[in-house]
Amino acid sequence: MTRVLHVLDHSIPLHSGYTFRTAALLREQRALGWETFHLTSPKQGKTIASVEDVDGLRFYRTPSATGFLADLPIGRELALMQQLETRLEEVAREVRPDILHAHSPVLNALPAIKVARRLGIPVVYEIRAFWEDAAVDHGSTTEGSLRYRATRALETRAIRQVDHVFTICEGLRADIVARGIPASKVTVIPNAVDIASFQLASPPDPQLQEKWGLTGKTVVGFIGSFYAYEGLDLLLDALPELIRQRPDVRLLLVGGGPQEANLRQQAERLGLGDHVIFTGRVPHQDVGRYYDLINVLAYPRHPMRLTELVTPLKPLEAMAQGQLFVASDVGGHKELIEHGKTGILFKAGDCKALTNALLGLLNDRQRWPELKANGRHFVEAVRNWRNSVANYVAPYSQLIGRQAVS
Repeated sequence: MTRVLHVLDHSIPLHSGYTFRTAALLREQRALGWETFHLTSPKQGKTIASVEDVDGLRFYRTPSATGFLADLPIGRELALMQQLETRLEEVAREVRPDILHAHSPVLNALPAIKVARRLGIPVVYEIRAFWEDAAVDHGSTTEGSLRYRATRALETRAIRQVDHVFTICEGLRADIVARGIPASKVTVIPNAVDIASFQLASPPDPQLQEKWGLTGKTVVGFIGSFYAYEGLDLLLDALPELIRQRPDVRLLLVGGGPQEANLRQQAERLGLGDHVIFTGRVPHQDVGRYYDLINVLAYPRHPMRLTELVTPLKPLEAMAQGQLFVASDVGGHKELIEHGKTGILFKAGDCKALTNALLGLLNDRQRWPELKANGRHFVEAVRNWRNSVANYVAPYSQLIGRQAVS
């Protein structure tokens, strides 16, 4: 039986696209008969124990880094990596894995490389996004800055040192290969969904509609974290013209995040107070009920390296629920969405194009059943976790010197 030790930034019970993808991968690997072990970095935060069982998965935890270094800008990362390296070697010697599987960011890969070399086992690195591009969106650096270039160089160094690279989409794979990495050393494990976890949309709950003033309204919505790259500012800019032509439209924004205050101010500035509903974060078990309130979802991601290269989960989750959506034509969306078949694409960053896409879909209800059915079929037949996780088999087999992984 193949034994894999995964090194993670953070995990469930925290909720994020990162943790949901991780849990799905781990369960599907186990369905193949592999034995998986899981270690999180200090970025998991304070935990109740050094080992924690969550939803049938056991996670080894790493204590937070302390001391002088941990309080300095660059020292913080160095202290984190040292702490993770120490804990990783301890866990690896205990569970004796056949392979170390580090997941982004690079702060996990570098300690994993050191430990794997000391133990004489293969190490792979799975990249979900480049750390330097995420930092640009968070505002902690700018593209091309010294910090950006240094981080990119560190990432490239890690990619060259590991035995194999996994990534989530073709956009990231092309970028990795362009850094001089042999194409045969890079495998895509596409984002997908667990169909069993998603039910087709149900009629909206009348009490929930009444609570948010949505009874009898046409609802455009977004559910998720409010990051700058999501383009929710563009969605607000598109709303006045949308309302002029469709006065019954309301915008439902479910969630929260770094841009929430800015978005609330923008809505007030545009005079949209009565037409935009901010629900705040809602319990995970209630998210489905909020999806049911929405007629058309909007994914207006801005064009930038992060969104051009990385495929998100949200459109796939929408397809799994038989939901309608419009999405900007950034590379990450175009890799998932077939325009006019599984969703509607519009020119990224173009407010008028977004308005027209929403109006076109809202005013053409005859297309709705076909779009919904096509999306659901796509995730059932193509973008499911069983298909994605099957892509690990050949690289794992080659690295641990077996003809087949069992």
